[in-house]
Amino acid sequence: MPNGGGSAPAGAVGIVGGSGLTGAELIRLLHGHPHLDLAWATGDSHAGSSIAELYPSLAPAVGEERFVPWSPGLAADVDLVFLALPHGASQHIAGELLEAGVAVVDLAADFRLRSAATYERWYGERHAAPELIDAFAYGLPELTRHEIRASRAVASAGCYPTAAALAITPLVRAGLVATTGAVVDAASGVSGGGRGLKLASHFTVANENFNAYGVLDHRHTPEIEQVTGTELIFTPHLAPMTRGILATCYLRPARAVTSAEVRGCLARAYTGEPFVAVLADPPSTKATWGSNAAHVWACADDRTGWVVAICALDNLVKGASGQALQCANLLLGLDEAAGLAATGVYP
Repeated sequence: MPNGGGSAPAGAVGIVGGSGLTGAELIRLLHGHPHLDLAWATGDSHAGSSIAELYPSLAPAVGEERFVPWSPGLAADVDLVFLALPHGASQHIAGELLEAGVAVVDLAADFRLRSAATYERWYGERHAAPELIDAFAYGLPELTRHEIRASRAVASAGCYPTAAALAITPLVRAGLVATTGAVVDAASGVSGGGRGLKLASHFTVANENFNAYGVLDHRHTPEIEQVTGTELIFTPHLAPMTRGILATCYLRPARAVTSAEVRGCLARAYTGEPFVAVLADPPSTKATWGSNAAHVWACADDRTGWVVAICALDNLVKGASGQALQCANLLLGLDEAAGLAATGVYP
């Protein structure tokens, strides 16, 4: 599948799980990449079927290409593999890919948590490859860039954790907010649930509806705590929109702070970052649609003493496939922003 750039590819990549929404988004992004060429995309339940028939929007990129069944031999044809599989599946094939000398970027949660016991507690199953956890860098480039560059395997951060971490972590690292008592309320579009039909994502249920789910036990909670270094309550919500995440984070200050201080902290933390914009007003999801951008904002409330930090992003791009490609660029020594848009599609 030829890429959309004018120069020869610096490497070939494959996608395991290309028939899901994150896989399709990876195919779209790779088509515009100047240095990477997509060699194949698996989709076991769709093996042999046309990619363009399942995703007509990809027709200009894929032509007559078809999904192929997964086989370990496919690794011989590529330099890097994206694992766009359901949680729990990547740990069964990551080892053989790494042994074959192939770089790996996993979009699932299999290797994000630093403890197998924590994974087992929150995901309800034993980890099949705990010996590989330390081989994976946590994939949130703005916060873990050096670790990613030094690794050959990356566990790309989750969509909700990305939004929460980009809003919170600089404030924690600067000592401006406490590391306990935080609250994260976040809303996601229905694409966050994947391509499979579920009652919650059915049009008649999701349309004109807004509801909380996973209250007190959502499995992204330990990931957010791990990356931010903050004990918190996380409550996700399903919003009647296709794409987007808006995370509103309520934090107790470590000392008396002003809005100028907290916004200045974010501005300094993200100076020079190609995909993070620190705004003067609260962000909106629509402004990030289709881009790898995250928009952040913060303020301090003189009346209550609370600090509020907000982040908006596209859950399928910066929250998933775009971030995975950003990590792959770092792994392969390419321009980190290659193939990725910093501006959204608007209106």
